[in-house]
Amino acid sequence: MTGESFIDVDFAQRCKHGQVACGDVFVTRRIKEEGRVICVLSDGLGSGVKASVLANMTAAMALKYTAAFVDVRKSARTIMDTLPICEVRKISYSTFTIIDLDSEGSVRFIEHGNPPLLVLRGTRPVKLEKSTLTLEEWKDRVISYGSFDLELEDRIVLFSDGVTQSAMGQEGFPLGWGEQRALEFLQRRLGDDPQMSSHNLSRALVDQAHANDGLKARDDITAGAIYFRRPRRLLVITGPPFSRERDSELAHLVLTHPGRKAICGGTTASIVERVLGRPVEMDLTSLDPEIPPVSRMEGVDLITEGTLTLARVADLLETGRHPGPRRNGATELVRLMTESDIVEFVVGTRINEAHQDPNIPVELDLRRNIVRRIASLLESRHLKETRLQYV
Repeated sequence: MTGESFIDVDFAQRCKHGQVACGDVFVTRRIKEEGRVICVLSDGLGSGVKASVLANMTAAMALKYTAAFVDVRKSARTIMDTLPICEVRKISYSTFTIIDLDSEGSVRFIEHGNPPLLVLRGTRPVKLEKSTLTLEEWKDRVISYGSFDLELEDRIVLFSDGVTQSAMGQEGFPLGWGEQRALEFLQRRLGDDPQMSSHNLSRALVDQAHANDGLKARDDITAGAIYFRRPRRLLVITGPPFSRERDSELAHLVLTHPGRKAICGGTTASIVERVLGRPVEMDLTSLDPEIPPVSRMEGVDLITEGTLTLARVADLLETGRHPGPRRNGATELVRLMTESDIVEFVVGTRINEAHQDPNIPVELDLRRNIVRRIASLLESRHLKETRLQYV
């Protein structure tokens, strides 16, 4: 992370119809001190548990060797030699695509067996120069590798053959949807929404492939997206400052922060309302039996109740459950967080007397712990950068 760029990474996935374990694996690792992000997409032989084991082994080794800058030939040989032999087909096999990207936009990539990765500059595909190699003991397998430089707003999209082979056998698709149709689909979506997040782009591609299969996936379907862009910032303010003399400082943050803003907590919203003279109005279009309604204020993207909503946000981030069409304070805040790159928390430390009743759930008295939990989940599972400030 340089402060001028951000690497937005996310993926979407569906298991083959009737399977519980997914034979595709998409893993990422952010190396903060080096400003690098490594992504690996692996597709194990077949589907189900055995394929999942093969893919996970491959992805784990690929991450380790790529992080250590191990030579392409050596790492590929080790991966292939380590995979167990399939008792039925008498072969060991797991495809892999490896992306190693730094904060300056420099990319190294290695491909074996998966559909070739796509690089999009706006909606225009960028042609990549690739070298190939084969190993003496694995002459039937070709490995492609190369390097290139990204520009701001460029995207990398990688996917398993569950995408390209979707719709296979249907009228007009004797060999499946194919790489060209997948590219055209991405171009249309990015033409409609040039700033679409990696989360939404990868999900859209997987959903379309799933629809191609009549909503019964014939193979594991996985797509990952990398969006190299200027960072999108979100400020989350929760809790009143320890000293009432700092109320105006809190309100000033709302005026000056160069990004989206969310306020969590009625007392906190009242402080900003009083200092800025901007009324808070309740939004009754998002009523939910479990989560208090949201409110609106000029210059603020979202106002929610405090710790109950934050606790639900933490649960949603931890379980990875997709909220679907449901709209409440928690789902709206998760959306803002996942669409942002840098999430800055300003946490007030004044004790809220309402939360000292022993009959109130324990999490209400743990605002700071909940925020730390959310920050940890955003960093570890969503590769966001987070900052915490206590006032």
